Amino acid sequence: MHDHNSIEARSASQSVSHAARAESRPAGPAAAAETARIAAALAAAIVTLGTPAWIALRAPHLAGDESRAESASAPAPLRAPATLAETGLYSDAASLTVRADAFEFAPQYPLWTDGAAKRRWIWLPPGESIDASDADAWRFPVGTKLWKEFAFERRVETRYMELGADGEWLYATYVWSPEESQATLAPEYGLRNAYLLDGGARHDIPGRMDCLACHAASATPVLGFSGLQLSGDRDPLAPHAQAPSPELIDLDDLISRGLVRNLPDTLSARLPRIAARSPQERAALGYLHGNCGGCHNSSGPLAQLGLDLAYSLEHGSRVASTAVGAPARYRSANTPELRIAPGAPHESLLIQRMSTRDPLLAMPALGSAKVDEAALELLREWIAADPAAPALAAHRTARR
Repeated sequence: MHDHNSIEARSASQSVSHAARAESRPAGPAAAAETARIAAALAAAIVTLGTPAWIALRAPHLAGDESRAESASAPAPLRAPATLAETGLYSDAASLTVRADAFEFAPQYPLWTDGAAKRRWIWLPPGESIDASDADAWRFPVGTKLWKEFAFERRVETRYMELGADGEWLYATYVWSPEESQATLAPEYGLRNAYLLDGGARHDIPGRMDCLACHAASATPVLGFSGLQLSGDRDPLAPHAQAPSPELIDLDDLISRGLVRNLPDTLSARLPRIAARSPQERAALGYLHGNCGGCHNSSGPLAQLGLDLAYSLEHGSRVASTAVGAPARYRSANTPELRIAPGAPHESLLIQRMSTRDPLLAMPALGSAKVDEAALELLREWIAADPAAPALAAHRTARR
């Protein structure tokens, strides 16, 4: 849940996005792409109130690394294919048959997106594996591809990521035709009101800079594919979680197939699990991790806000020290003073901001048009049970 800083940042970010769009019109494709790249970096800098390291990561020339930007020997950046079929997801695009060596997975704490049904796949280059030495930020080999399909009454969009040889992730979104015969590349700036949802809300399809807003905000750009999310010790109370099935790869499968290396002994010996004093608390912390911790963590650009809702397999939860009883930075005449008020969900800013889609107050700030009522019920009950700081100050992960 962003505080006051993020309200101003969203407007500034949108202004940069519009400026980039205007600047790119008269120029050729290369200039337009470069302008968009700069805009993404600047937007992120505004959102985070200045993070030069992030700018250097996304736009090396802005940090003075002219040699890398101009070097003829530097790997060329990836370009998004025009159609989803060209990304390599399907072995037979006509029948939408997914390639046999793409592994389907389902995080146990999934991201809420207006109730969309989702399917996810990952493909690793032959002979390559994931470096899991950092339990909270896995490192993926060059050439890794991930897809996430969103469906309501039908397929609406599929989001795509690929790691290029230059170390940059490509982000693209593909829009499905109404008859679901093909999916084509979405515009650079996405599509607003792309699909009418139940109740009159409309689903937006993100642009590339929308992707960066979340995927560049944590220690790893790959969200939802980690030791905790793929643990076989599934949380039965996790909102919106997909039921386990033999078709879904999990952490044990990755280990047995040799697709992860350098995994800490504690993770290979026992399945990761959120340490909590009750099943309800476990699910609440898991939801915050999967839906809020991608941005609100201790390692990304928003770390300076002092709000950490991610769960670390090394350090446990920091929700108690950064949210429970903590003063909110966002203040107005009608908002609570505490991020989470123990025993009082109605006095908790977190609950208020999750309960609205008002663009000046809503959290998450993008990615959904409908309130997640199931999650709100879980979090209200957990807060009402008084999440006292000592009970949450776990620095070691409980595992079975």
